[in-house]
This record gives sequence, structure tokens and C-alpha cells, in this order.
Amino acid sequence: TSSHTRVGILNNPSSKIREDNTAIARGILAAFLTQNNSNLKSFLSKLSKEETAKSLAAGTKIIKLLIPGMDGDTFEKKYNTLGLDLIKTHQMFCQEVLKLLPGQMAVISNGR
Repeated sequence: TSSHTRVGILNNPSSKIREDNTAIARGILAAFLTQNNSNLKSFLSKLSKEETAKSLAAGTKIIKLLIPGMDGDTFEKKYNTLGLDLIKTHQMFCQEVLKLLPGQMAVISNGR
């Protein structure tokens, strides 16, 4: 609700990282890197829905889920070139530095 709030995402998957099981994580990262804040918020809300996950698991391409106003070309290029190494780096940070178990979730705050 505040324009002064920043959000970041770290991925800490519990399963082996593969292209077919990281569509949402890669979509989130690509959106963070390519979209403005209002489109990012709307797209993240859409990606967080269970029906979206089911649709992606059934074979829907993530590009079909973009919302009006998003820069689809830039998003698609970033999504297709994002390697799995970034997600593996997130996983290592979560487990080695934050001491989270695989798949464990946490909220980290650094506020005033």
C-alpha cells in the first residue's frame, strides 16, 4: 500500500531445478527486470494464482499470460535468456546464508 516499499524475491526450490518446473520463478525474475511497477504488481498477482500455475503446468506459454501494457517483447527476450544458474544461486544463498531448508519460506525485513 506504500509507494516507499520495496519487494524482492529469492527462490528456494525444494526440487531439482529444471526449465519445466521454473516457469513461474523465471517469469517473476523476468518481470522484475523488464517491467514498470504497476505492470509488475498486476503480473505478480496473476502469477500467484493457483489457476495460473495449473495452466503453466498444462503447457500454456507464459507469454500468453502477460497483461495489457506489459512490454511483451522485452519480457519474452529476458524470460528466454534467463538461465537456471540465477535460480540455483538464489537457492544456495537461501540455504547457505539464510540457513533455510529446501523449499522453506521466509520474510526478511530491513525497515526503520
